[in-house]
Amino acid sequence: MPAENERQRKQGEPDPREAGPKPPFKEEQQTPPASETEMHTKPDHGEESYKGGARLTGMKALITGADSGIGRAVAIAFAREGADVLISYLEEDEDAAETERWVKDAGRKALLARGDIRDEQVCRRQVERCLDELGGIDILVNNAAFQMTHKSIEEISSDEWDRTFKTNIYAMFYFAKAALPKMKAGGAIINTASVEAYQPSPALLAYSTTKGAIVTFSKSLSGLAIKQGIRVNAVAPGPVWTPLIPSTMPREKVEKFGSNVPMERPAQPAELAPMYVFLASNDSRFITGGLFDVTGGRMLP
Repeated sequence: MPAENERQRKQGEPDPREAGPKPPFKEEQQTPPASETEMHTKPDHGEESYKGGARLTGMKALITGADSGIGRAVAIAFAREGADVLISYLEEDEDAAETERWVKDAGRKALLARGDIRDEQVCRRQVERCLDELGGIDILVNNAAFQMTHKSIEEISSDEWDRTFKTNIYAMFYFAKAALPKMKAGGAIINTASVEAYQPSPALLAYSTTKGAIVTFSKSLSGLAIKQGIRVNAVAPGPVWTPLIPSTMPREKVEKFGSNVPMERPAQPAELAPMYVFLASNDSRFITGGLFDVTGGRMLP
């Protein structure tokens, strides 16, 4: 065994290529919105692995799409770092209840907020609940997203195009507009973009377009928000193993999902959470307007 591999083995550092499930994946197709409970290969949200360090003690966070995937992993991490969490989700009650359980298990307050965030009033009410029931809002994580794959532009209906934009970018605007005036200096907004913003897949035309908009939105908003001491950054994940995958991609794509990055596998949601913690915490106090890629080696320009 090479010396470097021996050193890693002795110190318990896993080969990152082998640190999560790899293709091929055998998953049954799901109808959107999908459920984590119905997945054969369960995502790792850090339930057993994430160790908190009191980096967000006393803070209040609103996380969209927090029922599963990246959102659940971020909610668990934030709670173990000392934050109370409002769990915003569409209609996946069972998944959302599981996120709530883990947040409460960490000794923090959890609020379940069911609703379609394409509606601006829903976004406003969720911000108001965070203020009224948690006592404030220090961190806003705009993470919820909708996507579907298509072989041609003709397959994309105007209604689906509208749904993708309203879920992925309009809601981000609605939440920021409602939350920013209520946030105090030292707060943070973190938006989930994607590698698709820079390396767009033809099959994800609507989704990729919104992710490009999110990058620009985040950078532009950062210039406004810093005037009141609020930082705005974006995270650009590569392939991440979440319920979105078997519900929005054809079986042959799901089977090979993540094989096209140097890591040869998709990220687990737990592997994204530390970046969100960093950007929410005082450790990143001199960072705003940034885009942080977590892509498994798939380079952004």
